[in-house]
Amino acid sequence: MSMFQTGLSGLSVARSALMTTAHNTANVYTAGYSRQTALVSSNGGTTTGAGFIGNGARVTTVQRSYDGYLTAQLNGAEAAGAALASYGSQINRIDSLLADKTAGLTPLMQSFFASVQGVANTPADPAARQQLISAAQTLANKFRATDQYLTDLNGSVNDQIEGSTGQINTYAKQIASLNQQISQLSAMAGGQPPNDLMDQRDQLVSELGKIVGVKVLEQDSGQYNVFIGNGQTLVLGDRAAQLQAVSSAADPTRKAVALVGLTGTVSELNDDVIAGGSLGGLLAFRAETLTPTQNAVGRLAMALGSEFNEQHKLGVDLNGVLGTDFFSQAAPGVFSNARNGGDMVLGASVADTSQLTTSDYSVQVKDVAGTLTYSVTRLSDKQPMGDFTSFPASFDGVSLSPASGTAQAGDSFLVQPTRTGARDMDVLVRDTAKVAAASPLATGKAVGNKGTGALSPAVVDSAYLATPLAGTVTLAYDAAANTLSGFPATSAVTVTLADGTSTSYAAGTAVPYTAGASIRFDGIEVKLSGAPADGDTFTIGKNAGGVSDGSNALRLGALQRKTAMDGGTSTFNGAFAKLVSEVGNRAMEIRVASATQEGVTGQIRASRDSISGVNQDEETANLLMYQQMYQANAKVIQTASTMFDAILGIRG
Repeated sequence: MSMFQTGLSGLSVARSALMTTAHNTANVYTAGYSRQTALVSSNGGTTTGAGFIGNGARVTTVQRSYDGYLTAQLNGAEAAGAALASYGSQINRIDSLLADKTAGLTPLMQSFFASVQGVANTPADPAARQQLISAAQTLANKFRATDQYLTDLNGSVNDQIEGSTGQINTYAKQIASLNQQISQLSAMAGGQPPNDLMDQRDQLVSELGKIVGVKVLEQDSGQYNVFIGNGQTLVLGDRAAQLQAVSSAADPTRKAVALVGLTGTVSELNDDVIAGGSLGGLLAFRAETLTPTQNAVGRLAMALGSEFNEQHKLGVDLNGVLGTDFFSQAAPGVFSNARNGGDMVLGASVADTSQLTTSDYSVQVKDVAGTLTYSVTRLSDKQPMGDFTSFPASFDGVSLSPASGTAQAGDSFLVQPTRTGARDMDVLVRDTAKVAAASPLATGKAVGNKGTGALSPAVVDSAYLATPLAGTVTLAYDAAANTLSGFPATSAVTVTLADGTSTSYAAGTAVPYTAGASIRFDGIEVKLSGAPADGDTFTIGKNAGGVSDGSNALRLGALQRKTAMDGGTSTFNGAFAKLVSEVGNRAMEIRVASATQEGVTGQIRASRDSISGVNQDEETANLLMYQQMYQANAKVIQTASTMFDAILGIRG
């Protein structure tokens, strides 16, 4: 090769290097761009008697500065950060809602029970009774408003899921298209990589990972296969699958993500399969916080309403009539899976509000040795609740029974015991005269009694409603036998001493008298005190008016301190405070985790950028270096031309 050609090769190398450097400088702020470098190699030499004479240089390829490991690490970190950011923005809304100290549920419950105490203090005052009804309506309205807010939040999550699937589909199509272009252009260029298209593809994968966690596998051909979930194919070479937001087969109130496979089959994905990215954060928020919170608020409404109703029905109003339900009560919801083969409709009822949890339940129908078996699982912790072959099936305060139809093996049902508890809460008693503030029974003693014996005010329970007193019961004391007689011949009488020892006596028989003992019959309980004289009588009869009696209102007010939730370990305020604390703590955990993840992501990005990023100072230095190289090779060509002209001149 001549000196002229050697100079031309150097000039070409310098020109290519200058163009590559200029390209880097132009793309210094291009998202996802990787710095490119022209790789130069020698053209080898030509043998002569004096040895090998070099033939210049050539550019073998333009290589991008790229680290696949760091890129994958950064994509994973960004996906985790996007999930936490999505989760955090949603949970903060619930945290603010529940922690409201002025218009939240806690101050309204306190105000409600304060108004109950007001009726107990002045049972005949219509203003106090109206204040109770108004406070109850305000509380019920707050429960419904809270539920509506959470329902709207669920609708917002559904909308965001639909939007996310659309974005994922767009990115998947673009990645598949770039796969095809990269493969074709690389083949046309003899295997040289189309760096800019590869950067664009990596950037799309990065943007996709911010929506949903992905795994990328590079084929030998250089094409990417992209997977989501636990291995579901989203992109396979130049083909892209599609995602759809569909109504969940198990719960039509929420959207689920379905994968439309390359063959056109539609498969609904479980929420816990999708992790990472804003979509994964949304699904985690719905499963871990939104649904349990809505269930917890509903459970609180159901427990408070049930306890208040039960006690209210044990009192009488101003007309002497037994009380009715004060609050309306929700019924558990049961959804049949849309893919069920049978037509069974399951019904559910609440057996014990104190045992209710904040979880939903799954019922799976199985064929076990020819017998249909209903397996119940608590979804919050995947705890099996038992296998049932007959109904009613009871678990965690819920009772299931078939309403109609027949099930088939493989069918499933979703049970939501408390989801609509707050939504369906309302005040049924609007007439102040119908507030059952008084006890249904009044106790007394004969005017002529000579002893100091007395009966406490009567306390009744739900058994009394089944067999209310038909008339006044008169108890007589026999000093010789030290007994009381005159009890109805309808049920046994139980005497409980102060030390807790209980003894039952046959219906209609006399019972021993012990001061301080409690006597119970037909759902009625009274306590004995003092020392009666022989022949003293005591009465237990219906409370006809109840105008000046607030004893039942006192018991209604005492419900505020009753441990009526969480298996009898929490009060209403305690259960709600626990919910507020759980949500607040989780929100704080998400904020801390998000801040930590941002730091980790920043470190990984800095490491990647140190390899792939464009450094303007370095590129400026390269420009000067390659400019000098260009000028030097131009000088070589000029020298070769001068020598050639000199040779021609000699010959002439």
